[in-house]
Amino acid sequence: MKKVFLFIFTAFVLSALVICGCYSMAASAEEYYSIGMAYYELGNFREAEIWLNRARSADRTMVASAYNLGRIAYEMHRYEEAAKYFEDILVRDPNNILALKAAAYTRIKTNDFNIADRHYARLLELVPESADDGYNHALVLYAMERYGEAEKVLERYMFSLLENNDMQLLYARIQAAQNKVEALDSYTLWLNNNTDPKVRSEYAKTLEQHEFYARAIEEYRLAISETQPTDRQLRADIYFSLASVLFIADGESSEGITELQNAVNEGFNDIEAVEKLLTNSSISTQNRDSIRNIINNMRRALEGMPEEPEEESETDS
Repeated sequence: MKKVFLFIFTAFVLSALVICGCYSMAASAEEYYSIGMAYYELGNFREAEIWLNRARSADRTMVASAYNLGRIAYEMHRYEEAAKYFEDILVRDPNNILALKAAAYTRIKTNDFNIADRHYARLLELVPESADDGYNHALVLYAMERYGEAEKVLERYMFSLLENNDMQLLYARIQAAQNKVEALDSYTLWLNNNTDPKVRSEYAKTLEQHEFYARAIEEYRLAISETQPTDRQLRADIYFSLASVLFIADGESSEGITELQNAVNEGFNDIEAVEKLLTNSSISTQNRDSIRNIINNMRRALEGMPEEPEEESETDS
């Protein structure tokens, strides 16, 4: 019904403009703008651009037209062009909140994080209570590896931090990146209400880094159980992480070999990562031989050759 109304409205205004012959009159800028926005609402971005560019020629609609031309460019994935529209508005009006929001978010899309950081810093000076913009700013700072600053930004919005899943997860990752033990509580808070094997694997890795090996093993196993059969790469990576922590927890146990083989069976092919396991001096001689055998078979698989059977040890014969 809304689209029908917009279509009728657009047709009516076009007819009126033709009848009165005012296409070229500056006074019709508002009509041009209305037609452009009607086409925008209909999803006809190309036609909307034509009319908004006509409206942009008049000061009365220039800022609004430029802003919506930026929105159209963004919708059509022309992010550099979109950013230019928004930032041209900011040259004239540095405190335009809508343009700041749009420019900052668009600069994330263009991977210009330094520019996005500046836009968000200014935006939060103007609207410091905006938790959504605070989250986006923290996300930019996290991408720039400015973890301490990102953490401080999120801590301004403690109420939202307790309620918003995206903020909770970003907060946990920021703390984990700083090797803070508090990350364990933040991950736990998120996992109490959400299920994601990748995030649970991150939690297990954080437990491992703080030497809670038994809990890390439990969480890696739970993460594997949460994966789907189609998530082979994720399963492979988690199996490898599980094998690694098992070797740290007990270098004599054969469990690490079992899980390492599971990782390879799921498609794990990072030979260099497997070779690094051999630097763990606590791994038994038998397990070292098994790891070397797995490495050899990984190399043979890459060359399209059949695997060699593992040699039996004297204790097995």
